[in-house]
Amino acid sequence: MSEEKSRFVVSADWLQGELGKPDLRVLDASFYLPAQNRDADAEYASGHIPDAIRFDQDKIADHSTGLPHTIPSPDYFAEEAGKLGISETDRIVVYDGIGMFASPRVWWLFRVMGAKNVFVLDGGLDGWKAEGRPLKTDVPNYKPTTFKTNYDAGRVVSLETMRDIVSSGALQIADARSAGRFAATEPEPRAGMRSGHMPGARSLPSGVFANQGRFKSLPELKQTIEGAGIDLSKPVVTSCGSGITAAIITLALESIGHTDNKLYDGSWSEWGSRDDTPVVTGPPDPIKV
Repeated sequence: MSEEKSRFVVSADWLQGELGKPDLRVLDASFYLPAQNRDADAEYASGHIPDAIRFDQDKIADHSTGLPHTIPSPDYFAEEAGKLGISETDRIVVYDGIGMFASPRVWWLFRVMGAKNVFVLDGGLDGWKAEGRPLKTDVPNYKPTTFKTNYDAGRVVSLETMRDIVSSGALQIADARSAGRFAATEPEPRAGMRSGHMPGARSLPSGVFANQGRFKSLPELKQTIEGAGIDLSKPVVTSCGSGITAAIITLALESIGHTDNKLYDGSWSEWGSRDDTPVVTGPPDPIKV
């Protein structure tokens, strides 16, 4: 298979060569589930990629929804990004500890807010460390700037829109949670949530897109998505547990040229915690030939 890679993913070699350029902003977007037993802030403090800014997606969020890391308003996002010294014209490289876990969400977020040159670091911080690359403990202090948003609301799906999608079957639904959570053979990690999936959804666990934090080649991404029953000639809405790993599917779709996609921001944290949303259990329906 061809080793052609996503145009949105950059190598550690490339990033190390670009460090220090005035238009480059490196963001540590690490985020972990409790079961992963890792502390993103502590890891950043103990050693991060030189010049990297800590981007906490639980803090730069809409805190009024009662849901985790909901997309913030464009004005609030612009204010917080500007404080960090990030403008929409910068080249932005996002990484996380594992490699392809939380960083695609921030890649997606900046693109939805209007930034064009946004990339994800292949291999993440774990890969960077494994290769013995330089680390710093000092926190960069960039001069505050202005981030001019151009919010693309059409790429973000609300609960009411998701209800319409599910009831009409108008869009394909790709679910990034594990196969066990999708089928309701294992419990949700968050208390009080039903297990299962939205009617009509396809199971595309987020871990299938990378090997040891490194994104698969374009032919492999295409094969993986189509193998789950997704028709790439039709629109897709991505979902997951809380809106983080859904963006891994989004990154895969965009990488292979599928641009008619949206992300359900509330994801299962919203859908599965309600008693008025339809939920089904078991594996996905057979793929239609």
